[in-house]
Amino acid sequence: MWRVRDITYPPIVVAVKMAFKAMGLRFCIRGSEHVPRRGGAVLAVNHISYVDFVFGGLAAQQADRLVRYMSKRELFDHRLTGPLVRSLHHIEVDRADGAASYRTAIEFLQAGEVVGVFPEATISRSFELKRFKTGAARLAAAADVPLVPLILWGTQRIYTKDHPRDFSRGKPISLTLGPPVDVTGRDPTADTALLRNEMSRLLDETIRAYPETEPGAWWMPRSYGGSAPTPEEALRLDAEEMRRRAEKRATSKKRAAK
Repeated sequence: MWRVRDITYPPIVVAVKMAFKAMGLRFCIRGSEHVPRRGGAVLAVNHISYVDFVFGGLAAQQADRLVRYMSKRELFDHRLTGPLVRSLHHIEVDRADGAASYRTAIEFLQAGEVVGVFPEATISRSFELKRFKTGAARLAAAADVPLVPLILWGTQRIYTKDHPRDFSRGKPISLTLGPPVDVTGRDPTADTALLRNEMSRLLDETIRAYPETEPGAWWMPRSYGGSAPTPEEALRLDAEEMRRRAEKRATSKKRAAK
């Protein structure tokens, strides 16, 4: 069985940990024993910020594992991020040809790698869980590997949609891992519902245990007393964002055709 050869990943992990220290981040990591120390595993991560892949990787570091994220094609096509994500052996996801990325992820899992998946696909503006896609559950069942849920909290305070970046010191960051979710592979929709229910439970537990509270804070869900968009408002904002992107692409195509 082939193995990924890492040259870039280890020094980047060291650099990231130094950056965390410089920022004075205060970590609370619970449940790291649920990440297997060897063999393949799917790590299902909630998505609340642009830096979640970095912090999700930290959760697996306690088990001395490196995470290969399934990442959108745009990151691979970008002149700056492309060479980096390729050197880290992340998995390119082309939404027009999802079967190819699915096959690659299965190969990674069967080779003993930890594959990171964001079941929501995009960042949640409400900071609550969005509707899940079935990919994480289907991968775990097809490769016969554990499906480990991971909840991140506090990362949205650093860099997320609709808010300026904030790299000020001292923020608490919570990472909560749960025991593997038992998937059968017979019904991906039911398996995904189990995963979402477990992650919803872990999210509630993590928010309630978070060491900082601020009534009306923009980074808290509305249902917890914050001022973040409700899930319904977030859906509307997502739709508006998609419309603007489509219009921008159409304009770019028209200009290129002239």
